[in-house]
Amino acid sequence: MFIQENNRFYMGDKSKPQAEVTFVSLGDDELSIDHTFVDNSLRGQGLAQKLVDAVADFARSEGKKLSATCPYAAKRLETDEKYADIAK
Repeated sequence: MFIQENNRFYMGDKSKPQAEVTFVSLGDDELSIDHTFVDNSLRGQGLAQKLVDAVADFARSEGKKLSATCPYAAKRLETDEKYADIAK
C-alpha cells in the first residue's frame, strides 16, 4: 500500500505525496515520527493510522522503540495498546 523510502512511508507522487509519514533515528535503538500528512481528499479512511502502523512494524522489525513529536502519532502511541511493546 505504501512506498518506503529512506525515513518515510508514502503513497502517491514521490515529490507531492497524497499521504506520508516521516521519522528520524534517535540513536541506535529508537525511531521518532516527526510528521504525518493525509490529503484532505483521502481523510476519514484511516490512512494516518495505517501510516503509523507502517512505522511501528518497521520499528519492530529493526528491534527499535518508537516515539513521536508529531501530535497525531504521539497520541496514537500513548492511547493505543497495540503499540505498548515499542512505545517509548
